[in-house]
Amino acid sequence: MAILSKDDAQTLLKKVLRYSTADECEASLRGRTAGNIRYARNSVSTAGAQDSVSLAVEARFGKRSGVATCNEFDDATLRRCVQRAEEIAKLAPESPEYVSFIGPQTYLSPPSLAPTLLTAATRAQAAAESMAVCSAKNLSAAGFLDGGTRFVAKRNSKGLEAYQQSTNTDFSVTVRTADGKGSGYAIADVTDPAKLNAKGLTERAANKALNSVNAKAIEPGKYTVILEPAALMAGDDLSLLGGLMYGMGAREADEGRSFLSKKGGGNRKGEKLFDERVTIYSDPMNVEVPGNAFDDDGLPTKRQTWIEKGVVKDLFYTRFWAQKSNVPATAFPGGFIMAGGTQSTDELIKSTVKGILVTRLWYIREVDPQTLLYTGLTRDGTFYIENGKIKFPIKNLRFNESPIIMLNNIEAIGKPQRLAGCLVPPLKIRDFTFTSLSDAV
Repeated sequence: MAILSKDDAQTLLKKVLRYSTADECEASLRGRTAGNIRYARNSVSTAGAQDSVSLAVEARFGKRSGVATCNEFDDATLRRCVQRAEEIAKLAPESPEYVSFIGPQTYLSPPSLAPTLLTAATRAQAAAESMAVCSAKNLSAAGFLDGGTRFVAKRNSKGLEAYQQSTNTDFSVTVRTADGKGSGYAIADVTDPAKLNAKGLTERAANKALNSVNAKAIEPGKYTVILEPAALMAGDDLSLLGGLMYGMGAREADEGRSFLSKKGGGNRKGEKLFDERVTIYSDPMNVEVPGNAFDDDGLPTKRQTWIEKGVVKDLFYTRFWAQKSNVPATAFPGGFIMAGGTQSTDELIKSTVKGILVTRLWYIREVDPQTLLYTGLTRDGTFYIENGKIKFPIKNLRFNESPIIMLNNIEAIGKPQRLAGCLVPPLKIRDFTFTSLSDAV
């Protein structure tokens, strides 16, 4: 029963709410049906399937709240889950940031369902094709493919009723040479798995692995760089553009804790902080990256511009901070879109006299939240560019850079590509700061 229909989900949530004696109560259902396959050294290591659904109940008495969860749905378990949430609420301290649940809302209907999904057989076929590419070139592949359907449903005692289904498929592959001295990487995510080309992505990673052997050391310093979308959005915990966008909270800015804090108090909304070519927005109805119809609070999402022609147009306002600031609350989007141009990464390379191509960044850590200074390392294919061509692979480098500075040093913006549920273009940046070398591949 992992994927419940809207009617079935709301029928179950109505039953849950009837068990409640709290001043306010909200119940949420989340479910997922998915499958995955993982391989390493050109051999499948694990494969599995997930079929799960869970219920979360939040009960409130005055400004006290408690949450309980369960994943069984017989009447006795549901009743006990509600009772447990109420017991916790009665023991909890009052919240100094209490806001009441929201009432009925009107939602958009994002185009987020694929007509067909991957099966165990098609996942195995994709993995086999990926491994075959590498076996034929004496390379070693390590990849992961995961995808399926999920749903979320909400209902509360104030009359809120929300429901959405979505599909998503994620793929990533790292390719190494037999001696371990060359490495390449590719990643993609799609709503419709028919659009995923695991073989093509593996070929790209394989070529980077072969071409990254015998990397040369260059002196750290400031260089023109071409950052592929994976270098901007893919990271272990943090990414350059993700850190920027998800750091645009109004509260952090107003309290003097972020790069958007204004000296003397307040925030920098309305100020031009970036190159005028920088426009970033969210749009749940975008066909390539359809988003959530509502956020965790049940607030409806909409097309919203965050940065327009370099100017900060809006910030994220939680319901508590919006109430305190006397402004509308902001629904947290599922992803964002950075406007770009028409050039491919190869075309950006052709226009570069001297520079560095960066496939991917990792181990990114925040150094200073008020300047958004980050440090991290390149990996899986870093190359020196000269006169419009890749001349040779280079050893990996540690960087110290701020997305704020980076987005003021733009030389060119390429064509946006889907990654991590967002649309992100490759960027050509001048004076990107590298501070030291790394022998890791």
